Amino acid sequence: MRFPPLTYATVVASLCLVSCGVSAFGPPHTRSSIVTGPLVSTHTAPRQSFPRRISPIKATVAALHDETLAPGIEAIDSSLPSLAPLFQELRTLPYFRLYSCDMLASCEYIPQELFECYTESCEIYPVDDEEVPADIKQSDFDEHEFELDGWARWDMPSDDYYDTEQFPEDFTGYDGSEIWNFIHNRIGFHDEAVEGDEYDADNWKADFNKAVSGLHAMVSAQVVRGMAEKIESGEGLDPSSPWTDPRAEYDRRLGPQGETPEAVENLYFGMMLLLSAVKAARERLLEDCDNGKIGDDQAVEILRSILAHPLLDEPSIEAASRRLRTHASQDVNNLWEARMRTRDLMRVMNCVQCNKCRFHGKIGTLGLSTALQLVVGHRGTGCDVSKIHRVELAALVVTMGKFSRGIELCLSAQ
Repeated sequence: MRFPPLTYATVVASLCLVSCGVSAFGPPHTRSSIVTGPLVSTHTAPRQSFPRRISPIKATVAALHDETLAPGIEAIDSSLPSLAPLFQELRTLPYFRLYSCDMLASCEYIPQELFECYTESCEIYPVDDEEVPADIKQSDFDEHEFELDGWARWDMPSDDYYDTEQFPEDFTGYDGSEIWNFIHNRIGFHDEAVEGDEYDADNWKADFNKAVSGLHAMVSAQVVRGMAEKIESGEGLDPSSPWTDPRAEYDRRLGPQGETPEAVENLYFGMMLLLSAVKAARERLLEDCDNGKIGDDQAVEILRSILAHPLLDEPSIEAASRRLRTHASQDVNNLWEARMRTRDLMRVMNCVQCNKCRFHGKIGTLGLSTALQLVVGHRGTGCDVSKIHRVELAALVVTMGKFSRGIELCLSAQ
């Protein structure tokens, strides 16, 4: 891969970038780490046994394993220059940037030594109470409920709200590899249904693995971007850190010869699921625009512009959701296994010991879980969008922005 020194300037070149990502906490999605800082991945994905036609895409020279994704990938690439700036504006809106999140919950999955990050890049603080619109706080309290077999279980709402604008994604230097390893090895599927190809086997379990891998790829892209931004700003990176070269980290995490050759393809797969889910939630979001929940006229106009973007109605972006629904409809009685895993995926974020990483990791995980809920539901046919909560809708749209930003970095790296 031809890849000039990865500075912030080269990352931004030729494409508008958005500020929606995930903080730095680990390497690529190869059975490795979590959503917040340099990840060290140890997973090597088993390769599929049947032949595949090589189909390079702009964001990587790796072979495309699922050819049905190619038209959708091309549509996404051509749409990003007009869609990406809208996410930059969107994340300034209270509806999409304020989240009541439990930052003190303990880890229930992995025995850990206490790690405290004393640097400013790790820490976040709740906003002042008066900065949270009363309707957002009331909505979160009214909507929160316990669903035994739900797709996700967001933290119980409290008076503590955190702001993604005040504490955006950043390279913190935190190593989340232990958590990503747990996610890929313990939460992902590895039974006979995906034997031979854990990402593209003819089964919904492979689709689940592919979506989670896409989440990890998005985080990896944000890690690399954060490194490049620190270097470009003159702040530099800690010389004692094992991650000091953005280019080397890109190649390791996202490159075709890296730890997960399908990383970029899986990133697009996740993006397509999010696009399909936002389309499914469009009428609900437009209702929220009409009833004043989104904000003032300017805020409503920003969201309407995203919801009216032609990419959402492009048939080719349905390839990922169609694949997942087809597989899910053949095994509806076992979809509870996916729901159980998305709940675990959310709770394992409490094992992240960098608060900024935990915060953005939870938002990204909730966004993906909401997409799966809208695309698959309990019986493989989706769900009642009226039951989706404000915090889920916000995380869904913001996570789509995070994925778009990850794809932009991959495109600019070629």
